[in-house]
Amino acid sequence: MWSRVARLESSPSAYCCRWLRARTTRPRDRAPSARAVRDEELIPQMVQLWNANYCVYGVRKLWKAARRAGLMIGRDQTARLMRVAGIEGARRSKRVKTTRPDPASARHPDLVQREFTATAPNRLWVTDLTFVPTWAGVAYVCFIIDAYSRMIVGWRVASHMRTEMVLDAIEMARWGRGHHHTDLRCHSDAGSQFTSIRYSERLAEIGATPSIGTVGDSYDNALAETVNGYYKTELVRGPARPGPWKTVEDLELATLSWVHWHNTRRLHGYLGDVPPAEFEQALYAGQTTSTQLVEIK
Repeated sequence: MWSRVARLESSPSAYCCRWLRARTTRPRDRAPSARAVRDEELIPQMVQLWNANYCVYGVRKLWKAARRAGLMIGRDQTARLMRVAGIEGARRSKRVKTTRPDPASARHPDLVQREFTATAPNRLWVTDLTFVPTWAGVAYVCFIIDAYSRMIVGWRVASHMRTEMVLDAIEMARWGRGHHHTDLRCHSDAGSQFTSIRYSERLAEIGATPSIGTVGDSYDNALAETVNGYYKTELVRGPARPGPWKTVEDLELATLSWVHWHNTRRLHGYLGDVPPAEFEQALYAGQTTSTQLVEIK
């Protein structure tokens, strides 16, 4: 070896350095690896999926969304591509209390006892209020959620938190889900809006029975609290938001789009990573098939 080094008129250390570089450096004319080529194809598609879902999906949901979109990709591969692309999921923050109980109002019993499950749609609705600061003042938001599918069946954004906004949300649910239901419970916290006489009367019109959790205990209305939480995370403070909310109307328009996405496209882990609308359609399709089989017999 040393005679060869001498003939090249180079020191042993310089020769070794050149030899190591030759072993570890890829020639410029070498074709990129199959993995690099695949990454170049996948990363723009993954970023597009992430952007299309309010820039809030983490590894698991983006992986599920990619599989649903026809991309054959693994979970670890998704995590690696997200790191390369510099994208990540949105993080939840702490809840701010908005309940204002009215000690003079009679309260309905708790008919749910923290069991936020249902065997079919329109058996259990949950509702709650939350608020969003805007430049024009505070906006208040009310959602009504079906516990079976996590579908938001009614909602309202207003510049006040009076009972009227809750009644408007019930009216939306009434026209979207039918005018009368049997064995429907509507669960809320002990806020004054949900203990009013008009609220109880409006529920009675659609055949619903009011249910109220204990005062100041978020676990007694956990499902509604959860929806409020990821509404704040995904839309109000989400990475895709257009900027500070200027007016209540701006927030209302954005909430309209978010609710549509939530119901028709957002993947819910509780539902097996399908959207609420798809989850309910599967139920009705199964019922139709069962009916057809009975008729054939």
